[in-house]
Amino acid sequence: MPFMEWDLSYELGIHEFDEHHKHLIYLINLTHDAIKSGVERDELGSVIDELVDYSTYHFAAEEQWMMVHRYPGMSDHVGEHARFTNWIVKIQEDFYTRKIWAAQEVLTFLITWLTDHILITDAKYGRFASKYGPALSGTPVDKNVCGVNF
Repeated sequence: MPFMEWDLSYELGIHEFDEHHKHLIYLINLTHDAIKSGVERDELGSVIDELVDYSTYHFAAEEQWMMVHRYPGMSDHVGEHARFTNWIVKIQEDFYTRKIWAAQEVLTFLITWLTDHILITDAKYGRFASKYGPALSGTPVDKNVCGVNF
């Protein structure tokens, strides 16, 4: 059984971002599995790096979409992304400087943050997009928005 499961209540109605969120849940589960199975530190580091990189990519894509569509809640949303990014990068740095091993508390925080972020913060732009119909919710963004193409 996965540590975190996708739930239909997470759907925003914007396919690209729903897929991003599913991938972030996959990465959280991968991190959990790596910790639980006691993988080598280097392998766990690679998983944490991918989680940081993909979060950065996802946030940049969301922010580009918000800018293109003039989403009125963009400033607060970007601030939340920045706070999370600072936190996850600090965790990554602490891991590599051997201050932490990536404890279960980190995973619990990730799940809580991601769930709240999707259900509350992201849901706002999902509702914004739904007001303007399929043309807005289906608009793709630049896949190489932050120099990393996933």
